[in-house]
Amino acid sequence: MNPRNNHRLILFPHPFQGHMNSMFQLGQILYARGFSITIVHTNFNVPDPSSHPHFAFRSIADGIDQSEASTLGTRGLIALLDVRCAVPFEECLREMVSSQGGDAAPIACLIADSLFSFTCSVAQRLKVHALVLRTGGAVYLYVATIFPVLKEKGYIPVLGPLATDPYPPVLRQCTRLEGSVWCFISNANVTI
Repeated sequence: MNPRNNHRLILFPHPFQGHMNSMFQLGQILYARGFSITIVHTNFNVPDPSSHPHFAFRSIADGIDQSEASTLGTRGLIALLDVRCAVPFEECLREMVSSQGGDAAPIACLIADSLFSFTCSVAQRLKVHALVLRTGGAVYLYVATIFPVLKEKGYIPVLGPLATDPYPPVLRQCTRLEGSVWCFISNANVTI
């Protein structure tokens, strides 16, 4: 293991398990490279600090209880977490920035989950370098680039009688990944 390099990284994963696992794996790699790791997490789906004793943990209030979360669905929960975590996250990061010096290692960078839309603007206001981690597969980048082309050509949104077809003709030959992400488009007559 490398000696500590006197730089701290702040990791802010979204509280969904796949997002936390990816962020913690990245944290393990960066810790092995000598960085001190601080995990900022919501109170919804709290990680177990004993599983990562070499990380520091800071929680922020999100105001979401399990019963509320169970009625929202995934999209609603993502939107609510984005709204309710913005101010507590900014307060937490501001406190960490102001406590730099002395025994605290300087903050080298914030690495935040891409599902939180506010993190880069908060980091910019507080003059903290920031990166955004997209925890989905590399195929997301392909989908993100082709999506505007499909919209421009009128393939999406699907209107009329095909709107109720779960697999419109342009996507009929697609493969699904993780149950929700279209990852391959064939027979679509789309030029990129």
